[in-house]
Amino acid sequence: MNSELIAMLDYLERERSIKREVLVEAISDALLAASKKSFTSGTRELRIEIDPKTGVIRALAKLIASEKVTNPHDEITLSKARALKPDVKPGDELEVEVTPRDFGRIAAQAARQAINQRIRQIEKDMIYEEFKDRAGEIVSGTVRRFEKSDVIIDLGKFEGTMPSRERVVTEEYSIGDRLRAYVVAVDNASRGPEIILSRSHPNFVRRLFEIEVSEIADRTVELKAIAREAGYRTKVAVHSADSKVDPVGACVGMRGARVKNIVRELNNEKVDIIRWDPDSLKFAAAALKPANIRSISLDEASHTVRVLVARDDLSLAIGKRGQNARLTAKLTGWEVDIQEDKTAEQALESQKAQAAHSMAESLGISEEEAQTLAAGGMNSIEVILSADAEDIAGLLGGDLEKGQKILDAARSTAKPPEPAETAAS
Repeated sequence: MNSELIAMLDYLERERSIKREVLVEAISDALLAASKKSFTSGTRELRIEIDPKTGVIRALAKLIASEKVTNPHDEITLSKARALKPDVKPGDELEVEVTPRDFGRIAAQAARQAINQRIRQIEKDMIYEEFKDRAGEIVSGTVRRFEKSDVIIDLGKFEGTMPSRERVVTEEYSIGDRLRAYVVAVDNASRGPEIILSRSHPNFVRRLFEIEVSEIADRTVELKAIAREAGYRTKVAVHSADSKVDPVGACVGMRGARVKNIVRELNNEKVDIIRWDPDSLKFAAAALKPANIRSISLDEASHTVRVLVARDDLSLAIGKRGQNARLTAKLTGWEVDIQEDKTAEQALESQKAQAAHSMAESLGISEEEAQTLAAGGMNSIEVILSADAEDIAGLLGGDLEKGQKILDAARSTAKPPEPAETAAS
């Protein structure tokens, strides 16, 4: 078994990167467990010794010298003990080699499964030790297989799992695809360490910016906040304490090269880069772009940003299925309430009401009748004067007499007052 053992040690050390001393210890433990079941005597404080260079295996036990052996597992006859150590006395302990002649064959058969289990555990421990401090990094791998909706990714010596919750809903994966993913966590579970990967996590985008934008890596530019709906849209807020540095421009890069690389990695997910501002109003207004905002205010009590936009900008501000508003809320930390600005319409309605009131007084008609005429286009005395009684009657239900009276009243109102008679001197 010696040559086989050495070959196995060399292979595992070379191919699996497991240290030889760790392997020797694991094999010794496995052989010890197997030996206790197969030995018929001499097992007191049994230990297995393996020479890592030669592969020689020895079984050693601490036995008690006794004139009469009553327990062969713990004792050795005094004569045999003195053959090993001449000055030994009854009751003394001495370490004795108890390796059976066919120990190599017995060990190979009995310990193979235990050794494999121990080696698997060593590999699991190595995975955990290597990856436990890599949470938060981006790694590259190849899609190996699928387990239900989870994607198993080959990372080289190890495998990572991208659960369905960490997948991007708009992405499809095939076996052999090369992927980059974010290491969410390394769990040392009972089944062994599990490397949890993600492509949907907001920090995946954060790390891509840190890799792509040198100013973020050296902290000239700070990524203050990020909000993401994976596969669709991401908003990133950036800031620089250096007034000479444009944080948005640094992230976009020359001719958009930097952000294009990130968008390409995200399979064309839309990425908005926004200048962060300590003023919540300015920050929220910037986050809602490209919508034009007419009015914005903060409601401290409800922690809400209230926004008014023109009717044409309402759908743009809210976004498809409310996406722009949701991401803005996540990015700023404020609830966002977007409403149509009806100030202009209200002002127009007020003007119409005033005009109708004035016309009603001038013509001696009700305000409802004045509003009906205005709705029909006769919204001033001048327009009524240019119409016929029949036209006016047509708007008011066909009452020709009523139409004539209104026309006469309009003429009377428009007629300049006659000059006062001069008193005879």
